[in-house]
Amino acid sequence: MSLQVENLEHNMAKLTIEVPAEEVEKALQAAYLKQRKQINMPGFRKGKVPRQMIEKMYGPEVFYDDAANKMVPEAYGKAFDECELELVSPPEIDVVQLEKGKPFIFTAEVAVRPEVKLGEYKGLKVDKISTRVTAKEVDEEIDKERERNARTIDVTDRAVEDNDQIVLDFEGFVDGVAFAGGKGSDYPLVIGSGSFIPGFEEQLVGAEIGKEMEVNVTFPEEYQSEELAGKDAVFKCTVHSIKAKELPELDDEFASEVSECETLEDYKAEVKKNIKERKEREGKEKKENQVIDLAAENAEIDIPEAMIKMKIREMAGELEQRIQQQGLTIEQYFQFTGMTEEKMLEELRPQAEKRIRTKLVLEEIVKAENIETTEERLTEELQKMAEAYEMEIDKLRGFMGENEKKQMEEGLAVQEAIKLLVDSAVEE
Repeated sequence: MSLQVENLEHNMAKLTIEVPAEEVEKALQAAYLKQRKQINMPGFRKGKVPRQMIEKMYGPEVFYDDAANKMVPEAYGKAFDECELELVSPPEIDVVQLEKGKPFIFTAEVAVRPEVKLGEYKGLKVDKISTRVTAKEVDEEIDKERERNARTIDVTDRAVEDNDQIVLDFEGFVDGVAFAGGKGSDYPLVIGSGSFIPGFEEQLVGAEIGKEMEVNVTFPEEYQSEELAGKDAVFKCTVHSIKAKELPELDDEFASEVSECETLEDYKAEVKKNIKERKEREGKEKKENQVIDLAAENAEIDIPEAMIKMKIREMAGELEQRIQQQGLTIEQYFQFTGMTEEKMLEELRPQAEKRIRTKLVLEEIVKAENIETTEERLTEELQKMAEAYEMEIDKLRGFMGENEKKQMEEGLAVQEAIKLLVDSAVEE
């Protein structure tokens, strides 16, 4: 096999690969042996037709596709190992020559890892994050806990109020005529949830059980049904039941039920401590994201289009997996959201470019700062993994190949690079 490499614009390369004629003959023979069982010809038993007869009847190109499919992966794999460039995308293959008795020649256009010119990445200015906790924030957090522990009670002695859970019948009319899809029976609704079109739920406040009332609304101009968009409508509604949340009393008993604290005062102190710890975690994450984004923005990189497309496809696959975990197919997701595959891929593009840029910049900082992962640091990380999986560290090491170990070392080195950025950052 021979290889010629041509550098193209925008960090692309064209590999011209030539496979000797004798290898082509072996591939054609292998294709014949694979296909002969499916070929029938008068005068021969099935699977026993000579190759020469088949090529005479159908032409020698009858075996070309199978032969090419065998030769391309093998030859490209060798070229990938032999090429001194760092190739970072699947190849686009174009067959130049495939003829019996001649060398097989094909080209492979592939993205090359782009050069990264680092800009400023140390001493970057970031927002100062406050971790101060106010009394209002503590009260709001406790109110959420009271909401989670509220019990629902039936209400029979008053009209509907905001946040009530009601069951109602309704029927909608436009110009006095009932419209399709505008009727519901024993429909559950939380007042203030925004489940209905604007103005509907607000007008139900004050409704009494068993008494019919009218709700007047205007459908939004961008409403999904063109027949109703922008139209005035009247809904005749009857509330059948009202339920309300009853919040627990804010006292020592409540504190002891929702925490390990014995008093309300201790519980408030614990809530304040938890909020502060959360703010510290969020602040640290925000600071990391800021310095990484700034370092990436300051760098110069010409990212090849093939590399971006590969990342978009990868992200689209991740999205489809998440959708399937929710019990939907990608087709159903498109139907429910009004999304198309083309639109989805286009929307993923900015994030794909950002991921590539960030990864390349952090890896370049690792090189620039000569960051290496020590055996002690690797062992420390493996110990954490072993404890998480509840297994011996030596057994975990046994499962790891050289590639897995290398990836882990590179990942830890990138973490050190991020730490360097954060530690050198200046808060403003």
